[in-house]
Amino acid sequence: MSIDIETAARVAKLARIEVSPDALPALAEEFNTILGFIEQLGEVDVDGVEPMVSVTPQRLKRRADVVTDGNQQAEVLSNAPDAREGFFAVPKVVE
Repeated sequence: MSIDIETAARVAKLARIEVSPDALPALAEEFNTILGFIEQLGEVDVDGVEPMVSVTPQRLKRRADVVTDGNQQAEVLSNAPDAREGFFAVPKVVE
């Protein structure tokens, strides 16, 4: 995949980054370098390699999956400017 100047300008606009027109060729080249590196990573054979948390062998910390602070609906909704039927009420924004 190759990124051209127009695509680099579109990505910059979507990311809300102001890029001057004379800097767009360098940005497109940088995108192409990154994509080339990603393509290289895709060629690596990782069959039989287990996922790692860290470079040192360790297990993830585990905890019981239990509700510890429930049944506070009334307390949470007490600060709401408008609550109806147990929910926050908000103004309609879509017609």
